[in-house]
Amino acid sequence: MRLTLTPYQLELAHTFSISRESHDFQDSLIVTLSHEGKSGYGEATANGYYQITSASMAKEIGLCKNQIEAHNFKTPELFYELLSSLSLSNFSKCALDLAAWDLFGKINNTPLYKIWNTNLNNLATTNYTIGIDSVEKMVAKMIEKPWPIYKVKLGTSQDIDIVKALRAKTNAVFRIDANCAWEADETISNAQKLKDLGVEFIEQPLAADRWEDMKKVFDTSCLPLIADESCLIPEDVAKCVGHFHGINIKLTKCGGISPALGMIKEAKALGLKVMIGCMTESSVGISAIGQLLPQLDYVDMDGALLLKKDIAKGIVIHEDASLSYPDMGGSGIELLDL
Repeated sequence: MRLTLTPYQLELAHTFSISRESHDFQDSLIVTLSHEGKSGYGEATANGYYQITSASMAKEIGLCKNQIEAHNFKTPELFYELLSSLSLSNFSKCALDLAAWDLFGKINNTPLYKIWNTNLNNLATTNYTIGIDSVEKMVAKMIEKPWPIYKVKLGTSQDIDIVKALRAKTNAVFRIDANCAWEADETISNAQKLKDLGVEFIEQPLAADRWEDMKKVFDTSCLPLIADESCLIPEDVAKCVGHFHGINIKLTKCGGISPALGMIKEAKALGLKVMIGCMTESSVGISAIGQLLPQLDYVDMDGALLLKKDIAKGIVIHEDASLSYPDMGGSGIELLDL
């Protein structure tokens, strides 16, 4: 097997801001695994909150290159056993694991959703994210992109006013993501106001380790609560019971598709709703998420839509929010010749 690493700087269509950071570009690392005349592609993005850079991922993967290329590739599950034995961050594992699943599907000429015995009936619709900005600019971004579901980033001194201004311009469903910026009483108070404004759920209102306060919010909130920063890895899923109504799995944070499959199964068994979110990836990462879509209640896979220019093609998200899946196997990814 041959391993290739390619860093990209993805330019965003608009400055993207959440409660703790703002940026115009997204650094990303694309991993290519080639075997038996096929190439599989995976992606992981840099993330300052978790102190991950494209360079740090490339360095740690590079140190393991000999073991990776010497692996006798048969299945992604066996390949992930190798990854778990190496000194790699979950972000690096994700890029490699996504590439392995894409490669496996291409070798077997079968899309991943079929390998997992799922179908494309009744798929959840992805939301489109409106990052924090002035009220006027947030309204303008929403009007520029008509969509049935918006995720609205909050964590400002005028959060309710923002949602009121957006609601005045659309009947779309709203989802709120506070990215750990609120307090417990603030969340409980905001929930009732947001419910009246047509909000579907609130994602990660409190800091990730505020479990006792989160229990208070869970027992009182009139809106469903979805864990993000509080649910990073498989070991976190069970802890969310009684604190959240569902979990938002990020492939980069948990380590890829392989652990995500187990997290989905466990969450459903525990009665939790399941969402997968993105990290402003290109169509490489987004197409991997799309293969898991038949197993999800909610999805946030708008990353490539937020880019000024994509670097790959795979699953296509159309202007009416419908999806087209590629015919090829795996995640159906092809890198563009930029």
